[in-house]
Amino acid sequence: MARPSVIQPEPNVGGRRKTGLVYPGLTVPFILVVTCFAAWGSAANLTDVLVGVFRHIFSMSNFQSALVQFAYYGAYFSLAIPAALINKRYGYKAGVLTGLGLATVGGLLFIPASMLLAYGFFLVALFVLAAGLSILETSANPFVIAMGPEISATQRLNLAQAFNPVGANIGVLLGAVLILPRITPESEKAGMTAGQLQQAQEQDLSLVLKPYTGIACALLLIWLLIAFRKIAVPDEHAHFGLEERGGGAFGRLWHNPHYRYGVVAQFLNVGAQVCTWTFTIQYAQDVVHVDTGKSGWFLQASLILFLISRFVMVYLLGIIRPTKLLFAMGALGVVLALIAVFSPNIVGLIAVVGISVSLSLMFPTIYGVALRGLGPDTKFGAAGLVMAILGGALLPMVHGKLMDVLGAAPAFVVPAVCLAAVAGYALFDLRSDRHSGPLVTEAATH
Repeated sequence: MARPSVIQPEPNVGGRRKTGLVYPGLTVPFILVVTCFAAWGSAANLTDVLVGVFRHIFSMSNFQSALVQFAYYGAYFSLAIPAALINKRYGYKAGVLTGLGLATVGGLLFIPASMLLAYGFFLVALFVLAAGLSILETSANPFVIAMGPEISATQRLNLAQAFNPVGANIGVLLGAVLILPRITPESEKAGMTAGQLQQAQEQDLSLVLKPYTGIACALLLIWLLIAFRKIAVPDEHAHFGLEERGGGAFGRLWHNPHYRYGVVAQFLNVGAQVCTWTFTIQYAQDVVHVDTGKSGWFLQASLILFLISRFVMVYLLGIIRPTKLLFAMGALGVVLALIAVFSPNIVGLIAVVGISVSLSLMFPTIYGVALRGLGPDTKFGAAGLVMAILGGALLPMVHGKLMDVLGAAPAFVVPAVCLAAVAGYALFDLRSDRHSGPLVTEAATH
């Protein structure tokens, strides 16, 4: 049987010497890598705002606007394994720099995209940006783990991950302040000539350009600070259980039901998260008839609630078994999603916002349960869980298609089904023979 993953805390052995959070000399590099967590949080959640923006600028269906998420999360799926190979061959610093560099290029591609007025070019720019962020996320998590003693690995990673929802809130705030209130209203477009309509499109797309070029500049600055700083991480592969071993890792992962079902649960969890956040603005506008300029604040409220709930969940995990809490949050999410379906009013909108409470727990808990005991297979196992983010590319298109056919409220049956499956995964784990021991709950978050 493979030894437990090293991201589990060591037993509390009496008399052990006190260790620091990071190794001597790695405090500044640790801070620099932590800024990456906030950076990809900002970019990811600014993308949620773009779905509604492109629907207005290019006059497209909800299904077509959901292609924004397909481009973003499809890139995450495509680059997870290459990222793992880069880390294995060249180390985590090289992986982080590759991710930062590619994401910077993606952000700068928004400049020609806004000049060409082509929706497809925006999708290309977004794909390149997300490809870089995929490599960055796959590299930064184990890099943080390797920066200090194994005994403080979970504490160190939790601290880093706390900045992801902080960045997410910044991303949505940028959208709510710099983009949504300044978009040309649909009522004004009705009386415009072809020339005036093109001018309005150019103005609206220039609003999209500003926050993404700002993110690109920030990523470039972080790249420079990391590239020209020597970061000596001792035995970085050993810290993530990556000792070389014979082939068959994929076979072992496939035959591990906790891992296999965990990937499926993560696919559905990310799908539920992206569906909920992507279509919160549309629910506010189409169901409750909230003004376009104010609708973004409901998504902002969702992410603030997510951030607060993240810390509450950390506390609750100290007194409640992780998969018991996962089951409870999955069930809560199902109830809230169904309220959104059957109460198409302000109550339903509040329920949509409230789904973030249940989402705040899910990614790290599923991640930890699925990776428990993988040992040397942990690296490719982690890549598989990043690839499960593909759920954020596919399921919003299903949700968007249902919106086009049935309406904004009934379409929330999609996250309801996804969250029910996550609750089922938690129940599977609780009924297995692993329930008697502690589980790793802190890991990479999204």
